[in-house]
Amino acid sequence: MSDTDEAAVEPLGYEAAREQLVEVVGRLESGGTSLEESLRLWEQAEELARTCQAWLDGARERLDAVLGEADD
Repeated sequence: MSDTDEAAVEPLGYEAAREQLVEVVGRLESGGTSLEESLRLWEQAEELARTCQAWLDGARERLDAVLGEADD
């Protein structure tokens, strides 16, 4: 398996997903892509945004759990 194949299998961390999201949004904002490419980039951005949100939600849950324990 190549490095590219392994990266596709491993879930992205927050920082990697955010970095890719910034790149994709930049490509969309710069224009010059076909409709098909723009739609593909949009779908990719949506998936990356969901990944980032899942990381943030998980972090919030962990913080809430720790803060809840501190209150006890």
